[in-house]
Amino acid sequence: MSGNPDMTYEEVVMSRRSIRGYLDKPVPRAIIEEVLTLAMRSPTSMNTQPWHFHVITGEPLDRIRKGNTERILAGEPDSREFRRGEPFAGIHRERQIGVAKQLFGAMGIERDDKEKRQDWVLRGFRQFDAPVCVIVAYDRELSGSDDTPFDCGAVTTALVNAAWSRGLGCVINSQGIMQSPVVREHAGIPEEQVIMKAVALGWPDESFPANAVVSERKPVNEAARFVGFP
Repeated sequence: MSGNPDMTYEEVVMSRRSIRGYLDKPVPRAIIEEVLTLAMRSPTSMNTQPWHFHVITGEPLDRIRKGNTERILAGEPDSREFRRGEPFAGIHRERQIGVAKQLFGAMGIERDDKEKRQDWVLRGFRQFDAPVCVIVAYDRELSGSDDTPFDCGAVTTALVNAAWSRGLGCVINSQGIMQSPVVREHAGIPEEQVIMKAVALGWPDESFPANAVVSERKPVNEAARFVGFP
């Protein structure tokens, strides 16, 4: 499943998976810096480069996991800073349910098994127990610009692909930043930055069943219209 520096771009993109189970093995800072260097070559509107990466491991990450979990179990409402939007409906909801069924099936989680379902949800708030968490933030002075989250999405996609090319797995998630005061405190994120997304990062555990799940993609002829072509 994992990649290597000799992979072609097509091999990286077509083989990458969202990784939700990790080895208990540290990730050298030098490799993460290499991954970020590659990621930051992604396109950015008028070269604004609005992104900031807070790369967290060890005790600070453990404090975030603990704080996230405690607040969720206590019934604290989420306080994510990047707007969530309305719940998915129609085909988008169908796709959400479809991948959930794939994951639960791989993990052997039955529909009526509340304990296992809750544990799966809490894994997200624990950053999937990955050894590293990357918090993606952007400059608050750019709030309201549609270009800014677009750029941050582009650099995050580049990050997970670059990580895969180096043998690392990632999963982009929102659960890890839904309790933003916890994240801001323990990661030391300044108030002039908006917390946007979290990326769990580490060495994939190839024995973890959910890591083999391949989410489906709609075909090009459904997603694209070609105008002016013969």
